[in-house]
Amino acid sequence: MSLDETRGRLWVGLYLPDFALEVFARASRAAEPLAICEGNGRAQQIVCANAAARRLGVLPGLSASAALALGSALRIRRRDLPAERAALETLAAWAGQFSPLVHVVAPQALVIEVGGSLRLFGGLEALLAALELGLAELGYRARFGVAPTPLAATWLARAGVDEPVTDPTRLAGALAELPLTVLELAPGEREGFEAMGVRRVGEVLRLPRDGVARRWGAALLAQLDRALGRLPDPRAAFVPAASFESQLLLPGTVENVEGMVFALQRLVAELCGALRSRVAGVANLELLLLHPGTEATRVELGLVAPSRDARHLLELFREQLARVTLPAPVEALRLRAPKLAGLAAASLDLFGSRQADAETAGVLIERLRARLGRRAVRGLKSVAEHRPERAYAWSEPGEGGTAVDSAERPFWLLPKPLPLEMRDGQPWFGGTLELEDNVERIESGWWDGTDIARDYFVARNGQGERYWVYRDLPQARQWWLHGVFG
Repeated sequence: MSLDETRGRLWVGLYLPDFALEVFARASRAAEPLAICEGNGRAQQIVCANAAARRLGVLPGLSASAALALGSALRIRRRDLPAERAALETLAAWAGQFSPLVHVVAPQALVIEVGGSLRLFGGLEALLAALELGLAELGYRARFGVAPTPLAATWLARAGVDEPVTDPTRLAGALAELPLTVLELAPGEREGFEAMGVRRVGEVLRLPRDGVARRWGAALLAQLDRALGRLPDPRAAFVPAASFESQLLLPGTVENVEGMVFALQRLVAELCGALRSRVAGVANLELLLLHPGTEATRVELGLVAPSRDARHLLELFREQLARVTLPAPVEALRLRAPKLAGLAAASLDLFGSRQADAETAGVLIERLRARLGRRAVRGLKSVAEHRPERAYAWSEPGEGGTAVDSAERPFWLLPKPLPLEMRDGQPWFGGTLELEDNVERIESGWWDGTDIARDYFVARNGQGERYWVYRDLPQARQWWLHGVFG
């Protein structure tokens, strides 16, 4: 990427200064003292602490044992690098809703190309505000850097320079003021610069290039040239998985379902952000409640139609969780969506929206299932079968069937046909039944041993109530009531 090629390109660097801490802390609303340590045994040292822990005097570099002596309420967790890597990739999938070009900058940063997204979000200021709000909903605090090259945007974010640099000609001046800590330098290299009194990027740029290359290597010059747009900076765009999975570690074990809802809300927000980036929804979700030393509790959620409505999904999970009895305290939550489904664009009818009506019915079905259980809410579909008792089957709500051509039939069939009384040679049920002219003869089932041979009639009593009645062939003596019309 040359300086000319940077025109029209704009990158947002997103640096997470408290990432190691937030992997644990964002699962809880409570501001309990929490610190993260690294090392083994007595060599364990604090690497970061939240505001409540810092008020106790817990600071980076303090030994873990000394930190515990400062307050009994302090929680210390070991840094979890695999969890950080997984969380950063989940965050990259979430950030895809702002741009298709997202790059992971391990261990605690992302860089996003937003030049093509500015009009969609209403400008740079609005886009940054949306990013900041979305990250806060997930429980992250970020510094933003804006520049025409990805490396420069990353450096600005790392240094906490929030003034956007949108003009490539101003890039060198903006980078010149940054401290050397933004550069990728080995400890010995940084000490060598400091011994020379060089502490800022601009001071390195003013040194003779040949001398810098001889003493610190060509890699340092290439790093500076990529940041300034003098050299290409090709990067592999992050490609999200075809499924979704995210785990949230709790600061401590939780013994009641209500104490997990806040953490679940953040997992669902991550999921819905990733779905928006792929114009997709989910029809099936699985929530695992992870217990120390025992098998996880599984909570499954099935939807009538794919959705990415965070509020709706959270409400359904709350209904499900209200019926869960925890066998043990919970230490982490894991949310899985094994398959993502594309969402079609909605279209409106002239006098209303049939799709909106269908979605409303789907929401009702999903809530009933979440509250009563999946098998308690089912649909009926027609089956290509002439025998009335077998012409319908249980199905998923809204699933269509295949019916056979037949005469008029009622929707309400009795569980078993009811024998009818005969009066004056006519079938009687709350009054004499008058038969309508149409008759439907059904002869079927000879192949499975449950064959029938019947003549069905629509019958009406004196109050206008209509019934479905039949008589068996060939005797045709006994009349039976089999259904009622609405």
